Amino acid sequence: MTDKTDFKQALDCYHAHRGRFRIIEVPDMQYLMIDGHGDPNAPPAFTEAVEALYPVAYKLKFASKQDLGRDYVVPPLEGLWWAGDMATFTVARDKSRWDWTLMLMAPEWIDKARFAAAVQQAGKKTPPARLGDVRLETLAEGCCVQTLHVGSFDSEAEVLARLHDEFIPAQGLRMAGKHHEIYLSDFRRVAPGKQRTILRQPVTRLGGAGVTQRESPGPGRRHPAPRSSARNPRRAGQVRGRSSRFR
Repeated sequence: MTDKTDFKQALDCYHAHRGRFRIIEVPDMQYLMIDGHGDPNAPPAFTEAVEALYPVAYKLKFASKQDLGRDYVVPPLEGLWWAGDMATFTVARDKSRWDWTLMLMAPEWIDKARFAAAVQQAGKKTPPARLGDVRLETLAEGCCVQTLHVGSFDSEAEVLARLHDEFIPAQGLRMAGKHHEIYLSDFRRVAPGKQRTILRQPVTRLGGAGVTQRESPGPGRRHPAPRSSARNPRRAGQVRGRSSRFR
């Protein structure tokens, strides 16, 4: 039987604690990516993006297991979020001004040829509307600060304000990349108040010096909560009809 790798368990960058800001070094990782703009509640852009990613991800998984003998759990959905004014994510929350990239991590042994074959396979029957917009790309984040948020997506604003305006400046750091979220819970099935999301922000030290990895007390509780075992949406058909990322 082929061993199945679960990257949420195997990679340190998928670990975070509620109530703690943690400075970590994130390795370069490749993802299936697709871009969008505006309020993720407004159909159909967000749903169409998810529906395009998952068929390709599962074609890659099955090909990896069959052709290479390397099986793995499809990693959780992730998103990069940014805007001209980052206050639109905190004190001046305005979803209509957000840009975003949805992502699913692809193992390092997946190459461009296998990606192209997976896209072709995913489009054979009823191709997703945005299948042609999916790309395979490496994301280099380096030093980051992250924490685990438990609660609705809209309740992230207070945590992000503390991260952006208090913790990062207090450590002599500045933000250096796009806000990154990792959705550990299946938000079609988990109540908003119990959703578990890793919030990550790439940083660099003022003056260009290196950053030492460390953990510091963050917002709310000071003791780590147990990791989630909730699953994420799997096939494209399972995400159709989900109207909103934010409750």
